Amino acid sequence: MKLIYVIVRNVDSTRVTEGLNVKGFYVTKLASTGGFLREGNTTLLVGTEEEKVDEVIELVKKECGPRQQIISNPVGSAEFYSTQVMVNVGGAIIFVTDVDRFERI
Repeated sequence: MKLIYVIVRNVDSTRVTEGLNVKGFYVTKLASTGGFLREGNTTLLVGTEEEKVDEVIELVKKECGPRQQIISNPVGSAEFYSTQVMVNVGGAIIFVTDVDRFERI
């Protein structure tokens, strides 16, 4: 048995959670903080058998893979209100750990 921690951007969490649920995975969703651009994150906990770990990771890649986004970057001069910057967003941080014991009550 494995416990998978999946840290994604809040905007991606619903798609990832729904995708995992459709495939029969149970997900616990936790609000978390940190990350680039100071946007909120969501930590998803997924318990599964060892042979299904790759399936979970592939689904996460499909639902929230890296992409580019244009953000406004304000500058100090009154002549320029903002500049636009292209940044890479999305993706996920994934940890997979062993589970010594699992019980469903």
